[in-house]
Amino acid sequence: MNESMQLAEQVAAQLARHLTDVVLCPGSRNAPLSLALLAREDIRVHTRIDERGAAFTALGMARVQHRHVGVVMTSGTAVANTLPAVVEAHYSHTPLAIISADRPERLIGTGASQTIVQDGIFGVYADTTQVNEQKDIAAIAERFERDLQVHINIAFDAPLVGDSLPEPVGGDGTRAATPRFYDHGEVAVDLSKNTLVIAGDEAWEVEGLEDVPTIAEPSAPGPFHPVHPAAAHIFRKAQVSANDYVVNTKVEQVIVVGHPTLHRGVLALMNDPDIELVVLSRTADFTNQRGDNARLGTTVKTTGEPTREWLKICQGATDMAGEAVRTTLEDEELGFTGLHVAAAVGDTLAVNDTVVLGASNPVRDASFIGMPFDGVDTYAPRGVAGIDGTVSQAIGVALATQSLDPTNWRAPRVMALVGDVTFLHDANGLLIPEDQPRPENLTIVVANDNGGGIFETLEQGAPALRDAFEPAFGTPHGVGIGKLAEAYDADYRLVTTPQELLDTLAELKEYSTGITIVEAQTTRATRRALQDKLTQKVGQ
Repeated sequence: MNESMQLAEQVAAQLARHLTDVVLCPGSRNAPLSLALLAREDIRVHTRIDERGAAFTALGMARVQHRHVGVVMTSGTAVANTLPAVVEAHYSHTPLAIISADRPERLIGTGASQTIVQDGIFGVYADTTQVNEQKDIAAIAERFERDLQVHINIAFDAPLVGDSLPEPVGGDGTRAATPRFYDHGEVAVDLSKNTLVIAGDEAWEVEGLEDVPTIAEPSAPGPFHPVHPAAAHIFRKAQVSANDYVVNTKVEQVIVVGHPTLHRGVLALMNDPDIELVVLSRTADFTNQRGDNARLGTTVKTTGEPTREWLKICQGATDMAGEAVRTTLEDEELGFTGLHVAAAVGDTLAVNDTVVLGASNPVRDASFIGMPFDGVDTYAPRGVAGIDGTVSQAIGVALATQSLDPTNWRAPRVMALVGDVTFLHDANGLLIPEDQPRPENLTIVVANDNGGGIFETLEQGAPALRDAFEPAFGTPHGVGIGKLAEAYDADYRLVTTPQELLDTLAELKEYSTGITIVEAQTTRATRRALQDKLTQKVGQ
């Protein structure tokens, strides 16, 4: 056996101690490792032809598994294509391992084909562990045990492969633990003060805060006392008049858990200098823009408890905001919007379902219609809130979810809610080579308003700026999503009304298999008016 194959087999054996799944991209320089991994009986190998999509597929799987998933590729720009997924993994603290093949060091900088500087290519987002020979392999274990984002760069010299395939090899099935959570210590909090918890992505159920009213983003745990995000502005006011009564609504203390990013009104609570701020994190990072004016920790030591009056105030504000959303959706003049789509998706979810929410409008719409829901696992790319790779992540989530219990007679339902631009940005994520594991029960709902609907409600969507809106922000595309679905061998449904969507989702809940794409043809022309109506009803 040549040296490259020997090195590859030892690397594969080391990888098997840390991960169960690898997404493999075809290439020449990584051929030794590809063959070695395919020979492992204790690693599931998934193949993708696009390194960018492969990395996001692995990221989706890692979100479910909470352990590293590997991505293997050849040298050159193949490695660079994984950077967006590495960045999202870094900021969402998701384990991900990039395992790249490289030329020997003597060829770097000589003009050799498909050769770039791969050592350090990910900068601050992932250090590189260079493997040039067998004695370097011990460093792989150290990286996996220490870091969430791992880059292993392996130099393979010619000849790359031998005359026969490597023999199948198994393992004992044990895996080393991924890096543990940080513990930043305990913070004392007095819950007799008017207190709100703001739970974002990466939030967890903090012992002692179960009974505190909570504004939770869709990917946070479902709170016992949910507070609607549209009501956030109320809690910055000293008093609010309601039914001839004056209610003291000013929040005194905000406790941030995880990484909230969605709503401007909620972020304003976090940044209000008149409100005490406590920030809790289980990672190296804190969502804190107030510096030393915040108290930081991981756990809390509580005294007191929320007053009955405060609980009633929070419940009243939530009821008002929730009712405002539902009554606004009943306004027929607004037509069929992305918020209607989110409401239909939310109304058809059930316990044990899994949801993937695209960035931009879908995750915000899901928040407005009442998510998170108990018993529904929800994932959203909130690390850097990009739209890229969302279809691939949804497929990764579906693959990992159905592998949790392969004895189920039917795979658990996974639903993805994305906008049309998000879908088109990663439509190639639907390309799964033949004979590869495929999602068995994935529904992708595309709210198609023919462009960038989120910008309609932002500053650039103001009437005075409309002349430049479509080319710079709206970007209508007119793409036939049904034709894309056919090209990628996915089932396809078209709906044009909320009721059609409800009926379709109810049917798919019972009978869907494989990948189904539901295109909801919506309008963004009324999106700004919808937002204005909602704002008026909640008194902002």
